Amino acid sequence: MPVPVPELGSYNFVQETKEDLPWADLITLDFSLYGTPEGNQQLAKTLIKAVREDGFFYVKNFNISQERVNRQFAIGKQLYETPLEEKLNLDPVSGLRDRVEVYNIPKFNGDFKHEHPEAAQQHLPEIEEFARSLHTEVLDPLHTILAIALGLPEDYLKNIHKYEVKSEDHLRYMKYGKFSPEENQKLNGLWGRGHTDLGTFTLLFRQPVAALQIRNHTTGEWSWVKPQDGTLTVNTCDALSFLTAGYVKSTVHRVAVPPKDQQHVDRLGLLYFSRPNNDVELKTIKESPVLREQGFVENEFEKSGNPVPTMETWTFAKQKWQRTKNVARGDKKFENAQILPGWNEKVYA
Repeated sequence: MPVPVPELGSYNFVQETKEDLPWADLITLDFSLYGTPEGNQQLAKTLIKAVREDGFFYVKNFNISQERVNRQFAIGKQLYETPLEEKLNLDPVSGLRDRVEVYNIPKFNGDFKHEHPEAAQQHLPEIEEFARSLHTEVLDPLHTILAIALGLPEDYLKNIHKYEVKSEDHLRYMKYGKFSPEENQKLNGLWGRGHTDLGTFTLLFRQPVAALQIRNHTTGEWSWVKPQDGTLTVNTCDALSFLTAGYVKSTVHRVAVPPKDQQHVDRLGLLYFSRPNNDVELKTIKESPVLREQGFVENEFEKSGNPVPTMETWTFAKQKWQRTKNVARGDKKFENAQILPGWNEKVYA
């Protein structure tokens, strides 16, 4: 049931770019098909094609209104109007880096404290309802469909992504502050270098400032992700790659300098990062006949004979690497660092 919501200013999206960019041709999953055996099978075929070929795809008709999404953008806007002094006193998982501002809100399952700036605190019931709906309306269906595609019981992946069990999932409000044309030239066309996300799926709500680029698994070429009305953009991440021994690849992506007709504005993002429960071992799912038949039976940890980390161990190891301070661009020791026995991280151009 919807919760009472305080008054909130509207959020106005900027105009989409008029530039003709090399857009990625991504698959769209239509969740209006979800819920019947025939519809789920059709979606499973579409999803496995999407995650195998691109690792990025769109989802539409996911039962969360655009009005509710717009309110979350408005909350994010209010949050980033918080005075700098208050921002700098935020929890260490949030804060400022370069001109990127990040604010994460963890699960509402009793495992985490919820002490936030007033801009977020006054809307916390609404934020909780929104975050929980992402599980019931988006992530649970995705986990069900992917389980079907892998020949697993339908609840297999849902059972290792339970909302009430501790995991490092979080809703994120993220702001990329604009640069001057001269500053953008010095950045060599990039606001954020290529990387992979560490969880299962990342959900990105449509916002019209073009900047997200994805790297093709086969050719290594980069293409732009086009904002699509009424959709979520979803990408596959590290944990899912480990669980499927690379059958589903973690997708490399980056944030480019926006087109010239959008460089005068800040870029506000609304994202949700889904991760397996903390106690889940990131070993290959042996029960999948699809993985066995395709020869995907060992991930990098298993092949090397090193201990397979739990999701908690993996999360904190990668985050420690990500948060390394004072790293010079081109530092090879950082860009190919071993973060756990059997795994070296990588920074992409």
